[in-house]
Amino acid sequence: EVQLVESGGGLVQAGGSLTLSCAASEFTFDDVALSWFRQAPGKEREGVSCLSTSDGSTYYADSVKGRFTISSDNDKNTVYLQMSSLKPEDTAIYYCAAEVYECGWPVMAYEFGHWGQGTQVTVSS
Repeated sequence: EVQLVESGGGLVQAGGSLTLSCAASEFTFDDVALSWFRQAPGKEREGVSCLSTSDGSTYYADSVKGRFTISSDNDKNTVYLQMSSLKPEDTAIYYCAAEVYECGWPVMAYEFGHWGQGTQVTVSS
């Protein structure tokens, strides 16, 4: 059974940084899409970033471009989201997702069949 386990969330002041990790088991990173989504209270889940392991292409939501970086360590089956210059509006539960798929943009939640449990990121002003 595929399992995705996120870690690295927490409370940070505006302007600070966090790095989220998502470790996958029973799922290899060959030619797959690895994505981060987030969901704030009362809002729909939105795609934050996506990485295609086939060619390393990456995609970002406009709201995080230049501040967030997605990467993967295929040997460790782990995907990361480096977040810097965090803003209060980045506060949300962040989920990683994976699928045998090529990233497109915008990335949609229904395109992914494997999800982590989520990790809370709270940015204080």
